Amino acid sequence: MGNAREPAQAEASNMSAPSIRAMVVDDSAVIRGLVKRWLQEDPEIEVVAWAADGEAAEQQITDHKPDVLVLDIEMPKKDGITALPELLRLSPRTKVVMSSTLTTRNADIALKALSLGAADYIAKPTASGDLHAADGFRRELVDKVRALGNSARMRGRIAARVVAKSNDGGVVNTRSTGGHYGSAPIVLRKPGRLVPGIVCIGSSTGGPQALMKLFESIGGKIKQPILITQHMPATFTAILAQHLSRIDGVECAEATDKMKIEPGHVYLAPGDYHMVVEGNPAGNILRLNQEPQENFCRPSVDPMLRSVVEAYREKILTVILTGMGHDGLKGGQTVVDQGGTLIAQDEGSSVVWGMPGAVATGGLCSAVLPIDEMGQAIIRLSNGGGYDANGF
Repeated sequence: MGNAREPAQAEASNMSAPSIRAMVVDDSAVIRGLVKRWLQEDPEIEVVAWAADGEAAEQQITDHKPDVLVLDIEMPKKDGITALPELLRLSPRTKVVMSSTLTTRNADIALKALSLGAADYIAKPTASGDLHAADGFRRELVDKVRALGNSARMRGRIAARVVAKSNDGGVVNTRSTGGHYGSAPIVLRKPGRLVPGIVCIGSSTGGPQALMKLFESIGGKIKQPILITQHMPATFTAILAQHLSRIDGVECAEATDKMKIEPGHVYLAPGDYHMVVEGNPAGNILRLNQEPQENFCRPSVDPMLRSVVEAYREKILTVILTGMGHDGLKGGQTVVDQGGTLIAQDEGSSVVWGMPGAVATGGLCSAVLPIDEMGQAIIRLSNGGGYDANGF
């Protein structure tokens, strides 16, 4: 199988083109073959091209203009991180998913790739022989390609309207989200009455980029503790915590079991562990567990939010950033039912408007904002400010 020769590019299809066009770049013929087959088994996806290194990918991408490119990091001739800027220049609308085995070095490189314009990453099983049984990897790969491909094709559709209402029910503010829900408005709710005692952030696809931008705005300006659940493997969460801590005013740690929650500190859920809050006579602490996945995720946003409601009641500010799926929807409902506040990233600035779109269209939000505006909204709400006709 590894010695089989492959054509330089995909054959033309006789059928009508599926909605999502994918390209696979990996130096392993075994992995290329498996990834191509898995993707093409999904009726929404067609693999239109493939290559064994970054140099060959650059030669093909202009002709094929894929919606999504799965790009290996370690390859001969030209590796993925070196080829990434040129690939994005040649096909700016293509969403790139970095692919690598799960090592500390590769995790650091993958986060660098996200800062250079990659949309997401996926951790390959360590040995290629394990790929045949890697159901989790297969599901994550197909889900990410489908979500990113659909997101790329939705850009430019009619934007949704976000409508805020005054106390008497009259419309006081209308803005575009960059979304795709046509004329259906997203109705905002009033924020909670009390100053939050904690800030909780949930994110997934596109989250590391959004988190870096967000903390560059709020670093050192929030006195409350901040909890983050980002869907990532363990090796990646440790590296992400280090990257966030390099921002001025940010003290971010990958959470450990029984860690005390301190004001002004940032805690990131470690990969493969749910992070929850437990009340304690000496102060609230973090607990880690490996209970079943929720929303196909561990860590998951929902258990974090449920536990925070138990400890902080209505004094909660929840922020839902870019990500596929709907993790955070049920927990967010619990937060606002208790009297807390929830804000979400808008579709125009999200890599995938799944998680924030779910809470926005579910009527849970007090604001739906571009990532560039979210920092100031969090600062204002954390300091006791509210919402008026001009927004946050």
